[in-house]
Amino acid sequence: MSNDPREAGRAAESKAALDRVKRDSESLLGSSMGRAADHFSGADAPEGDKVELWGRRIGRSLSLLGVIVLAWWLGHQLKFW
Repeated sequence: MSNDPREAGRAAESKAALDRVKRDSESLLGSSMGRAADHFSGADAPEGDKVELWGRRIGRSLSLLGVIVLAWWLGHQLKFW
């Protein structure tokens, strides 16, 4: 490989283009489900702090249950079901 700066620039541009293609070709559902799984499992809790981990898991599960109950109640009030 030569030490031509233009060639190095083209290589960097090609690598950036391939990274964009890889990022843009991810399926929407797959990446969203992965992020949701990380969120509800408490992956962002500090390591070694079990109370914080379980507190986040319980809190996020209860918030999901609350959203489902509120959606059902709204549907019932609007006579959707």
